[in-house]
Amino acid sequence: MPTPPIENLEVLGGRLEMQVAVMGEGEPLVYLHSAGGLKWDSFMESLAERYKVYAPYYPGTHVSDPHAIEHVESLWDAVLAYDDLLDQLGLESCRLVGWSFGGMLACELAAQRREKISKLVAISPVGLWRDDAPYSCATFTAIPAEDLPGILFHRLDAPEVKRYLAVPDDPIAEAEANLALVWALACTCKVIWPIPDKGLDRRIHRVTAPSLVVWGEHDRLVSSVYAKEFGNALPNSEVFILSDTGHGPLQEDPDKGIPKVQSFLA
Repeated sequence: MPTPPIENLEVLGGRLEMQVAVMGEGEPLVYLHSAGGLKWDSFMESLAERYKVYAPYYPGTHVSDPHAIEHVESLWDAVLAYDDLLDQLGLESCRLVGWSFGGMLACELAAQRREKISKLVAISPVGLWRDDAPYSCATFTAIPAEDLPGILFHRLDAPEVKRYLAVPDDPIAEAEANLALVWALACTCKVIWPIPDKGLDRRIHRVTAPSLVVWGEHDRLVSSVYAKEFGNALPNSEVFILSDTGHGPLQEDPDKGIPKVQSFLA
């Protein structure tokens, strides 16, 4: 995939500088990545074919400033940083897409900006809680690295999953990629440790944008029963379950998942 150009913008009153990958032309769309960091994959490429995509790096996850996370003490700091960022980008209105951790941030941001978000897509988001389907940050951080792909994906043989999980051939580059993943998990989990339920259920009703909730039927990280929870909590929402997929449904079945998202966004 091509490397998108980066914009650097100050937020939180100048205390924090955030990096934003930008690609494509058209109406603005903001993509919020998962806890493992930003990867410009085929799904994002498909978005950039129709929209001008802004993909912020969560503070601390861009190689240029790994210590930026020191300026984010809570989930609310993160939400306000993204809120400032969209103002700095001059986005009076935009489509908003988020996956997993990014899906939770997208819901929080849509509840904060309300009328400024025209469409919301939440892909396997964290942030709500059911006693009969518990999960925690330890589900994806306190396990051996070799077990993580099997937690994230149901279809490890899917071509896009293989591309997503591919590691560099060079041993040094591979070690650097593994370190970047561990650090990204540390930065993102800082604001949701140990349980990602930080009160989203008390704010999600504020979302006014039409919403699409996408989930994999066999999600091992966050049970697909949460698809109904998000669908019930989000006003004016639609739930789309992809069979034979896990926590990364659009990587596992792009032929069905991407057209559905594109149709909804249009």
